[in-house]
Amino acid sequence: MADNADNSFDLVILGGGSGGYACALRATQLGLRVAMVEKDKIGGTCLHRGCIPTKALLHAAEVADEARSGNTVGVKTTLEGIDMAAVNSYKDGVVGDLYKGLQGLVTSAGITVYEGEGHLVGTDAVQVGDQRLTGSFIVLATGSYARTLPGLDIGGRVMTSDQALTMDAVPRSVVIIGGSVIGVEFASVWRSFGADVTIVEALPHLVPLEDEVLSKQLERAFRRRGITFKLGAKFTELTQDDDSVTVVLDTGEKVQAEVCLVAVGRGPATDGLGYAEHGVSVDRGWVTTDERLHTSVPQVFAVGDVVPGLQLAHRGFGHGIFVAEEIAGRDPMPIVDTTIPRVTYCDPEVASVGLTEEQARQHYGDVDTFEYNLAGNGRSKILETSGVVKLVREKDGPIVGVHMIGSRMGEQVGEASLIVNWEAYPEDVAQFVHAHPTQTEGLGEAALALAGKPLHVHA
Repeated sequence: MADNADNSFDLVILGGGSGGYACALRATQLGLRVAMVEKDKIGGTCLHRGCIPTKALLHAAEVADEARSGNTVGVKTTLEGIDMAAVNSYKDGVVGDLYKGLQGLVTSAGITVYEGEGHLVGTDAVQVGDQRLTGSFIVLATGSYARTLPGLDIGGRVMTSDQALTMDAVPRSVVIIGGSVIGVEFASVWRSFGADVTIVEALPHLVPLEDEVLSKQLERAFRRRGITFKLGAKFTELTQDDDSVTVVLDTGEKVQAEVCLVAVGRGPATDGLGYAEHGVSVDRGWVTTDERLHTSVPQVFAVGDVVPGLQLAHRGFGHGIFVAEEIAGRDPMPIVDTTIPRVTYCDPEVASVGLTEEQARQHYGDVDTFEYNLAGNGRSKILETSGVVKLVREKDGPIVGVHMIGSRMGEQVGEASLIVNWEAYPEDVAQFVHAHPTQTEGLGEAALALAGKPLHVHA
């Protein structure tokens, strides 16, 4: 390991987002001397421009919907309007409190933080301003940026999620290009706030990476909410003036709105940072690694959004812990994308872990599935939500996929993750008693049915 001379460390981490700071915290626990380089704020996209602020907006949207619908349960409420200044103050307060807590953790752990943009200048060296840091190991954790498409210039009435999070007024109408996670979450927020929303998605379904059952359920729910979407439609041209944007589709149809959100995914933030120049294999911007997150340079690792695969904060967090333990010789178990839980926090929420039915059939050939409709679930009835819990199992084998949609389903994905990661059989899950009335009973009911003893379902 590196000696304790100034600017010489056991581990130098480029990036202080979910992957970077998790790696730093775990590495210091394991006795390593750590430097972390961050050009913006510790916490990265997730804390400041992603997961946390968007979910704060989604909670405000949920409160708005509850105010509208109070009379349906005998509570006399009305929605007078949306005060975006107050909403943003609430959102920024949540982010600020979490940021202060994270800063305290990093400081108390004794992690040396360098502010500025770091560049890889050798297989064991990072340059930050006029300071050169050396490390026995380097971790690349520079995260991602909001992508756009050719012909979609960001500015004016055209924005990415970065600008959408800072809007000081609710737009009257929005066209969203992209119907995956970011697109449907903002669609959900803006519709709850009173905007007219149209989503344009080039693939055949919304949230196209999810099991088709969830996509179709979400599409039905969005129709009921008055959210318009155009599937299998591609953007070809966009124009804007002082009052509106006009999006032209490959069908010839035109969609006009006050603003346009470009939600076509995120790209790896690796350009110009010296990775390829110092032997790190990069493919179209992505840092290629083996299953143990080694890059092509033995002492250089990569974590989080720069590594091809799911772009989730908790994936980066898990990667960071894994790499710290790998460097410390703890021989941790590799993190596999299919075992990572996924949640889309629109209304209704979409939550899943493991293989879709289509993926399972490709992998195993023969599979069994069961779909439990939440119409039969007492808690869901109380919450006035609809949806489904779907289990996918290898034929006569363990459960390999759990797919759920409905109110608050993101809170149920923890049990789903345990089921898939511990390779539980339906019979294993069915023997456990689920509290009543809870939505987790949906998992229990589906397991009972797959185990051959359905209860609150028609045989």
